[in-house]
Amino acid sequence: MIDDTETIEEFLTRHSADVEEAVRKAAATEILPRFRRLAAHEVDRKSGPHDLVTDADRLAERQLTDALGALLPGSAVVGEEAVHASPATYGAIRGDAPVWIVDPVDGTRQFVHGDDGFCTLVALAHRGTVLASWTYAPARDRFATAVRGRGALLDGERLFAGPPAPGRDLTVATSHPDFTTDGQKRALRALWTDGVAPRPCGSAGLEYLAVARGELDAVAFTWEAAWDHAAGLLLVEEAGGAHLTLTGEPFRVSGDNALPFTAARDAATARRTVELLRTGA
Repeated sequence: MIDDTETIEEFLTRHSADVEEAVRKAAATEILPRFRRLAAHEVDRKSGPHDLVTDADRLAERQLTDALGALLPGSAVVGEEAVHASPATYGAIRGDAPVWIVDPVDGTRQFVHGDDGFCTLVALAHRGTVLASWTYAPARDRFATAVRGRGALLDGERLFAGPPAPGRDLTVATSHPDFTTDGQKRALRALWTDGVAPRPCGSAGLEYLAVARGELDAVAFTWEAAWDHAAGLLLVEEAGGAHLTLTGEPFRVSGDNALPFTAARDAATARRTVELLRTGA
């Protein structure tokens, strides 16, 4: 619990492990028991047939909201499911209070279909800057953390993305066609060119982790929802990568970004990806 004289950085030094414990507990009690055991009544649709939500999403977010708020009194929580129910709560990201940004099940479609490619994402931001992040793939038991200025870890081992190997095609995960407009499709189509190997993305959080590990060269996304991006963008940054919007500025979790944007394992790859996206925009 933070007190009046403690900074957020000091809070993170003392309580980062407590956040990890809260994430693991939410996954153990609300997510994993439902993995490959979901009943039909536990799955609903939100905006369309591919935009799914489950009881695991709702209950894990509720548990995380309670736990994170107790750890850092005075903080706000912006969770995907709470924002769906009350869109005005998203505005807390632009406020003065520290804010937890939560995606209880990133990759719900994969979760519903019994694929282990989903994760829980938590980030702590303050006045538009992401300070720390926690990425947990519970079905794979992999846990990645990042603290601004202190690096990124996967299961306790330091992450370093490094530059792509010279002479091979860049692998780029892109927004799934089901979730893009015609204009966005044109921008992404510019990646279908010599020297680039694009593919539709899965869980955004796990794609960011793949970039931070140097297994994927870049992502190119067309939406801004902070719960999908905040944790992963810091993970990539702290592993030595970079992110840029279409105007060449870093992505802002507070919004108003020029889309599409990219996150890549190094600055040169980020610039190249943005240059290609501009040709199609």
